[in-house]
Amino acid sequence: MTTERNTFLEENLARVRLRFSKETELDDERALRLITETVFDDPQACGMPQAVLEDCMRKIFWKTRRKLNLLDPLLQDDEVTEIMVNGPQSIFVERCGRIERYPYCFDSVGELEEVLRGIAGQVHREINEMHPIVDARLPDGSRVNGVYKNVAINGPVLTIRKFSEGFMHLADLEANETVSHSGARLLTKLVRSGYNLFVSGGTSSGKTTLLNALAEAIPRQERVVVVEDSMELKMREIENIVHMECRSSNAAGKGGVSMADLIRSSLRMRPDRIIVGEVRGAEVMDMLNGMNTGHAGMSTGHGNSVEGMLKRLESMYLMAMPLAIDAIRAQIAAGIDIMVHIEKLEGGQRKVTDIVELVDYHEGKFVLNPLMRLEADGCLAETGNSLVHTRKLKLKGEEHV
Repeated sequence: MTTERNTFLEENLARVRLRFSKETELDDERALRLITETVFDDPQACGMPQAVLEDCMRKIFWKTRRKLNLLDPLLQDDEVTEIMVNGPQSIFVERCGRIERYPYCFDSVGELEEVLRGIAGQVHREINEMHPIVDARLPDGSRVNGVYKNVAINGPVLTIRKFSEGFMHLADLEANETVSHSGARLLTKLVRSGYNLFVSGGTSSGKTTLLNALAEAIPRQERVVVVEDSMELKMREIENIVHMECRSSNAAGKGGVSMADLIRSSLRMRPDRIIVGEVRGAEVMDMLNGMNTGHAGMSTGHGNSVEGMLKRLESMYLMAMPLAIDAIRAQIAAGIDIMVHIEKLEGGQRKVTDIVELVDYHEGKFVLNPLMRLEADGCLAETGNSLVHTRKLKLKGEEHV
């Protein structure tokens, strides 16, 4: 029966494409009408269940009218934040913070490969056995990672993190209990006063959303330079802003612009504050150089805890320059003032779990001063510790915290 349905689909798909080729103007409404007529004119349709015919027409519409085929409806669904294709027969989505299986799948490996090639072509890249990995951004800003079948054992893999047009203010994060009122007040004072903040957390924990919200506290007179691997930060309230994005090399390995290149360039733009969307490697050295030369800074990184993030920063610095570990740790402690950790809990709830002052590096250890931490009752509460380094607060006329 499956073979019969596939033959029915392919034959009608060919007929529809032929009819479309004769149309001078074709909108979606006209296309749906032609698809319906074509399918029901097929004598074999009489013996097909209604559900099978509807599925056939749906697939033909996706194949002929949508560049991303059956994934297109997911991009239009505001509740879907992530799309994960683990080969042609296995598709999952994150909807409202929960992972669920998508009821549709690609008919073949070739069909999924066609979608991957289309995405790569939009950014003038190739994906094939010679170039099996592609990172790209769709016209709507969504981030895409594709891996070809010769590398991915399950078949071609495609992951799309959708770009949200919505903007969450710090007040919104208070309302949904991502951060407490006292935590939001503390972070606002620290950002306004020019403390260097680093936000750590796991994948999809809300690091970028939190950084976006915190940027609202940046004084309006500041000149801000934003550097990102792929555009996610919005920074709508800032007027004097430069926004730069990395560029991958072309198929010939030319024309690439790295995060480190952009951070170094940003230092020559007379910035008051440099915001690095996310550090993943050797660019951490350039970020810390900026923070240690009088530029206020903010950034994010993948880490399971504040302590774990500090260890990752050490490792990333070593990628750039094999210095003595004490020298690297001293650079980190001198550059970063405040560590903020955020986690995605069971059920999809995001929570700021720690706000910690990085006081110093002394006798082989980072000196940490926890200011707020998540208690067992789920509330972000003050620890009772006062901020040690208050000079920036005093210069801005802020109250001590």
